[in-house]
Amino acid sequence: MMKPLLTLSRAIDWLNEQIGRTLMWLILAAVLVSASNATSRYLLDIASNAWLELQWYLFSAVFLLCAGYTLRHNEHIRIDVVNSHLSTRTQMWIDVFGLVFFLFPMAAIIMWLSWPIFVNAYVSGEVSTNAGGLIRWPARLMVPVGFFLLLLQGVSELIKRIAFLRGLIPNPLEKHVDPALEQLHVDEEAAQ
Repeated sequence: MMKPLLTLSRAIDWLNEQIGRTLMWLILAAVLVSASNATSRYLLDIASNAWLELQWYLFSAVFLLCAGYTLRHNEHIRIDVVNSHLSTRTQMWIDVFGLVFFLFPMAAIIMWLSWPIFVNAYVSGEVSTNAGGLIRWPARLMVPVGFFLLLLQGVSELIKRIAFLRGLIPNPLEKHVDPALEQLHVDEEAAQ
């Protein structure tokens, strides 16, 4: 039974990895938009609310759509003061409890409640109240999609925790090493 679930887990991990690696570039885009907007405002006395809102949309996309990526890499906020002193099995059981009773209900409720808000914004053609503002439905869509991706990654993490507790896989809480970063460190050490 666990083999197909671990295959599903790997597929979810792959999906969130691809989304995270792709959307990281939106941070650069947000910085460039912000710098261009500030430059045109102060040097040319030309300002646009659309550029400011685009910057917010880009940052929101990274924050919301990369939450699953963050969970996948175990980089979310934890209170390790207590957790780090517990056995690995106890940490896994705490994660299972947290995923099932906190993450899943929270993500499902936010998806459920945010979907009608997106639909309303899409159907009505909602536009920002700021002069020159952007349409709102893309930003509204990011909320349910982002929490769906987080929920999916939670399913993947739950599968991995259960597989570990059953002795089928190594500790999934160990830091994921990015092979590209690992190669970068090897190259740096070789250059020295």
